[in-house]
Amino acid sequence: MSILNSVIKLFVGDKQQKDLKGLQPVIEDVKKFELTFSKLSHDELREKTIAFKNKLKSATKEVDDQINILEEEALSAEIDRQEDIYTEIDALKDEAYAISEEILMQIMPEAFAVVKETAKRFVENEKIKVTATPYDRELSAERENITLEDDFAFWSNSWDAAGKPITWDMIHYDVQLIGGAVLHQGKAAEMMTGEGKTLVSTLPVYLNALTGNGVHLVTVNDYLAKRDKAWMAPIFEFHGFTTDCIDYHQPNSDARRKAYNADITYGTNNEFGFDYLRDNMANSKDDLVQRAPNYAIIDEVDSVLIDDARTPLIISGAVPQGDQHEFNELKPLVSDLVTLQKQHLVGVLAEAKKLIADGNDKDGGFLLLRVYRGLPKNKALIKFLSQEGIKQILQKTENVYMQDNNKLMPEVDEDLWFVVEEKNNQIDLTDKGIADLSQKTANENFFILPDIGVKIGEIDTSEMTSEEKASQKEELYKDFNIKSERIHTMNQLLKAYTVFEKDVEYVVMDNKVMIVDEQTGRIMDGRRYSDGLHQAIEAKENVKIEDATQTFATVTLQNYFRMYRKLSGMTGTAITEAGELWEIYKLDVVEIPTNKPIQRNDEEDLIYKTAREKYHAVIEDIVKLVAQKRPVLVGTTSVEISELLGRMLKMRKIPHNILNAKLHKREADVVAEAGKPGIVTIATNMAGRGTDIKLSDEVKSAGGLAIIGTERHDSRRVDRQLRGRAGRQGDVGSSQFYVALDDNLMRLFGSDRIAKMMDRMGLKEGEVIQHSMITKSIERAQKKVEENNFGIRKRLLEYDDIMNSQREFVYKRRRHALDGKRLQVDIANMIYDTCESIVNSNKIAKDFQNFEFELIRFSSMTSPFSEEEFETLTEKEITNRLYNFVTEHYKNKIERNAVLAYPVIKDVFENEGDRYERIVVPFTDGIKSLQVVTNLKEAYESDGKTLITDFEKNITLAIIDEKWKDHLRKMDDLKQSVQNASYEQKDPLLIYKFEAFELFKITVDQINREVLSFLFKGELPAKNKNQISEARQQKRTRLNTSKAAVQNTTEQAIQNSKQQEPVETVVREQPKIGRNERVTIKNVMSGEEKVVKFKQAIPLLEKGTWVLIQK
Repeated sequence: MSILNSVIKLFVGDKQQKDLKGLQPVIEDVKKFELTFSKLSHDELREKTIAFKNKLKSATKEVDDQINILEEEALSAEIDRQEDIYTEIDALKDEAYAISEEILMQIMPEAFAVVKETAKRFVENEKIKVTATPYDRELSAERENITLEDDFAFWSNSWDAAGKPITWDMIHYDVQLIGGAVLHQGKAAEMMTGEGKTLVSTLPVYLNALTGNGVHLVTVNDYLAKRDKAWMAPIFEFHGFTTDCIDYHQPNSDARRKAYNADITYGTNNEFGFDYLRDNMANSKDDLVQRAPNYAIIDEVDSVLIDDARTPLIISGAVPQGDQHEFNELKPLVSDLVTLQKQHLVGVLAEAKKLIADGNDKDGGFLLLRVYRGLPKNKALIKFLSQEGIKQILQKTENVYMQDNNKLMPEVDEDLWFVVEEKNNQIDLTDKGIADLSQKTANENFFILPDIGVKIGEIDTSEMTSEEKASQKEELYKDFNIKSERIHTMNQLLKAYTVFEKDVEYVVMDNKVMIVDEQTGRIMDGRRYSDGLHQAIEAKENVKIEDATQTFATVTLQNYFRMYRKLSGMTGTAITEAGELWEIYKLDVVEIPTNKPIQRNDEEDLIYKTAREKYHAVIEDIVKLVAQKRPVLVGTTSVEISELLGRMLKMRKIPHNILNAKLHKREADVVAEAGKPGIVTIATNMAGRGTDIKLSDEVKSAGGLAIIGTERHDSRRVDRQLRGRAGRQGDVGSSQFYVALDDNLMRLFGSDRIAKMMDRMGLKEGEVIQHSMITKSIERAQKKVEENNFGIRKRLLEYDDIMNSQREFVYKRRRHALDGKRLQVDIANMIYDTCESIVNSNKIAKDFQNFEFELIRFSSMTSPFSEEEFETLTEKEITNRLYNFVTEHYKNKIERNAVLAYPVIKDVFENEGDRYERIVVPFTDGIKSLQVVTNLKEAYESDGKTLITDFEKNITLAIIDEKWKDHLRKMDDLKQSVQNASYEQKDPLLIYKFEAFELFKITVDQINREVLSFLFKGELPAKNKNQISEARQQKRTRLNTSKAAVQNTTEQAIQNSKQQEPVETVVREQPKIGRNERVTIKNVMSGEEKVVKFKQAIPLLEKGTWVLIQK
């Protein structure tokens, strides 16, 4: 592949060199302005910002004036003209944005020079004296680093950054100017660790804040958001920009709205997304906090847009009967099944070992493959496969049985209860497993879904009465729903038992299942796996199973961030995901060179046959490094491994710190110690993003920080993050990865050639190989995993894009109702769509009576034309004429309501206007009632018209919200039920697209009809002032905000695999065995049995040579 890349570069050129060549003039242009600006006074430097803003305003003035004229015209225009006006306004806003972007590109070098000169002056001056502006005076009341004296303000170069006193000491390097240009262009800047990404962001943030449309700087946690805001704010505030951080303030508060209205807003990715959802649940314009998304810079862009992107942010509330489920009832069945298979395969493995030892590779390989497909993670199997030549026997056998699309594989699987296809991340229940479950439940149809189409046909053709047919169909649907839910519950339990490991994917703390982030190793507090999976794990771990909730609003970060007009990001590890960032977000990744050459020594990987040999070698290496007085950072992939290494170091009496999900509260203390001489820090992937390990001169002279990776991660980015902890800004350091053939990555995707080579070389236990070819082979294995993950994410994106297009339609209509400006256009469209719907459905059936009935139901008016006209006119003609009649009828109805309501409003205002500002007016359509809140004074001054406008807003919002919640529930059910289409050899995604479209069409039609029905029929129940009361502040209903945590790679693949079958799993948990109790154990090779105390059996069981037998 490297030869191919070299050939491509020869003809096409190197992308990085091309990118840098195009950006080099930026440095030269900035340097031209630097000399000029260095001669300016402090006040003159600040005036440059005002000049930039004026230039932008004058460039867009003509377009802005046109927009203002059109908005004025829209207030009194006819409905059809209003629609055209708003289309023109949207086009003009796009034009204004394009003009401002063009101006920003022109002034970019000059603006960057202003920021650099400002940074330079803060470095060179302890205090900067400027003429005080009103904004300086306002800030001086809040900031200790700004003082006033007569007409002058003094800006100190020292301030508090989130509790840490800092003195500004940074000036932008040339490579940071390149990074700033890349970010302004809406690209992802790949910058190595320690290259000052936070400082780089100040350049495009300043430049884009000049437009006044808002700049969002997005971080992965609230600590970084608050720190970066406090650290960088004075640079921006010196030039008159307002800055804030949303994480300082409560949701839906005035303070948070003010934060969004600031020129520059810092915050976490989750909070930006949740605020978007909260805004789209607001019932008043005053509750909105966000403005239109303009420009965002995402720190650690790969973490947010790749790792977290497919994760839905969910606002949910209690669901009726949410505590009803079958997890506890089905758990023993699953548990028994897995234990049954485990016990059976112990004997199969022993038989396979005997056959292979006797030279019968064919039959031995067959049984070995059976064990591999039944329990691929079995420790005894993994150890046996590490022996010379055994893995080759398994691979040869597997190749034979995989021929012709797995034609012969059922022969291998027939003796199993379930099959775990580890490479495809798929688990299937076999016929034997289904039979076993049916026998235990004494119901052969316990898991078999009825064929709805066939059964309905049989009922329809039977000679039963209509009532009996209806009853039979109801029973059929009920049976189908129960079994679908049961299969889903079993599926989730099976995943919980076979795929999810405690202390790897999750930990149990305070009697709760807490998810561990696979990328950072941190506990994701408050997050739950979605779709019942979390409840399944809770059942497995015997902790309280939380009630199910209903989704009220949801969006993925992927779709939230695609709403920004311009998006950019920065990280040290995006290049490996460049293809995905481009394909989904159109973000081009540009590699920025380092300011100083990297001096870190990255060694080739060390390959061992078994994990035991590998960990012993790691410990030996640590002992040597500690003796050299070098700090050591040991990276692990799970809590379990970090604790194992901790025990091994304790035995060698090596002092060390452990940092993992269980001990995350000690993170700050551990990181502070990590750079000191001879200190050993064992960390899961928590030692990646945001961890800054500072080194003393003593450490640097000893060789710098030593990084030891105990396993290659599925993703190259995580390995690069770990390596990046050493070698910051030209520091010395080293990195070394240790790999074993039985590591997860190597077992699944490692090159077969490595195993063959080690066998041919006759390597003995403890011996190691190290070569660049081996390292490249491992990286190819990582690429396979990355490609697989990308495929999964793309498929999830296709599902989510359907939901997103529906969400955008509903939220857009909701915003129009809240704002009120475009509501009349929406109501006109509702009338036309509803007219078209009832005409089309009844014209085809030639049912004039039903047409008139539906017309009366939604508009309270009879047909404006006769039955004869209905039959002779075309659908288009009928629809257009009907629309005109209904619209005229609606206008008269609204005007009449205003006239009828006005005397009551007048009476209240004249007698009690000094007591009330906002009032509640009840409206009813004869069935439902609605409390409409309106401003009393405005309603009085407009002769009741604003009351009617508020009535239109309130009913539109209420019905949209009610129907949207129902639709979300139906979409959740649909997403779950379409997976059963795979049984019929159909693509679930295609079924989902078709059914989702039909569901949404029905939902929109219901919204239109119910809104119009209430608008036409709604009126004041009685014309007296006693029914009107003061509008009190309503308490917010407390809702849950959660991030339905991303399931790990394996789980995601299973959930989205083509064959989503019922479940299988393990026997109920065994009773606890006392250390002195006698137990029976069996040797897997010889079959010998013996009775010993349990404490004596433990070391034999851990080796995998003996197994526990239940007597």
